[in-house]
Amino acid sequence: MAPASDHAAPVIHLVGDATMADTCTLDGNPARGWGQLLPALTRPRVRVANHARAGRSSKSFIWEGLWQRVLDELRPGDWLVAQFGHNDQKRDRPLLCTEPDTTYRQFLARFASDTAARGARPLFATPIHRRRFTPDGELQDTHGAYPPAMRRLAAELDLPLIDLHALTRDLLTARGPAKSKSLFLHLPPGRHPLHPLGTADDTRLSVAGARAIAKLFVQDVRTRLPDLGRWLKPPPKTSILPSNV
Repeated sequence: MAPASDHAAPVIHLVGDATMADTCTLDGNPARGWGQLLPALTRPRVRVANHARAGRSSKSFIWEGLWQRVLDELRPGDWLVAQFGHNDQKRDRPLLCTEPDTTYRQFLARFASDTAARGARPLFATPIHRRRFTPDGELQDTHGAYPPAMRRLAAELDLPLIDLHALTRDLLTARGPAKSKSLFLHLPPGRHPLHPLGTADDTRLSVAGARAIAKLFVQDVRTRLPDLGRWLKPPPKTSILPSNV
């Protein structure tokens, strides 16, 4: 597909949690959010505004006032990508927790309706899979009813959805328990000064993981959503996306 004309280039706004958010790169921080790698896959003059924040749910993102800041920036022709679910399921955190078939749907619907009211276009993305395998190597789903609830709401509202939950399930299953570690923050003691005791985090992404998921997102958008996909470049098959972002 030929590149779109630059004069109408949209801003792609991202709202979500740590798996999507920009991460400080000082001191060689090995963590990244997949949204942080997305600008390398956009066409010239397309801007990615990554509003995602670590530790937020669909509820807290609105109640903290973060959503209003996004609304103040939204312009007709922009896109809004909403990915929540990791923190919505934390039942011991009442300021974060939502119920899949009630409050989670209500907050997601608000993202969609507020975005449309500004003349921008909403897009849902289901939460990425955590790396959680059984002792016999079977990948476990830790998100329960949240991804299905988002899928149903997108269908009811006739909104586009990128099913990152399914895409990352396939990615992790193909990699298996051992090879999938490189996609997440798994570091032995003494390997990195920011993690002197090591870390084994199966939620937060490494540079390689963020790069892989950014590519999955772009590939699916280019296949399913030509209106947005025309503003994204084909992901490189062998070359490495910049990691120092």
